[in-house]
Amino acid sequence: MNIGQAAKISGVNAKLIRHYESIGIIPKASRSDSGYRIYSEVDVHILSFVKRSRNLGFSMKEIKKLVSLWRNKSRASAEVKSMALKHVDEMERKILELQSMVKNLKHLAKTCQGDHRPDCPILNGLADQ
Repeated sequence: MNIGQAAKISGVNAKLIRHYESIGIIPKASRSDSGYRIYSEVDVHILSFVKRSRNLGFSMKEIKKLVSLWRNKSRASAEVKSMALKHVDEMERKILELQSMVKNLKHLAKTCQGDHRPDCPILNGLADQ
């Protein structure tokens, strides 16, 4: 199939498909006699895998490793589990950071009168180091 068809089926746009190919996330596509990229069902399956991995927040470096592990049928699942749990820990840390940011911003907004006066605790809070 051509890149447009692969994009439609996988849900990954053509520009990203070319990018993923250039950085080695997916194998180089074969070419038609006229030079157009040709993708197989396996390629599209890898693209779908990459898209789902991105949707779960994995980095491109992690996705490259996951694709490699996925394609390696003699892999140890322990490595995959370790990667997933490490990613969960990172996401939980980010969630705590975001919750703290929300709490701080809510506090600043609560202390602001939000009227015509120039005094603004939000700006003052952002200016404090």
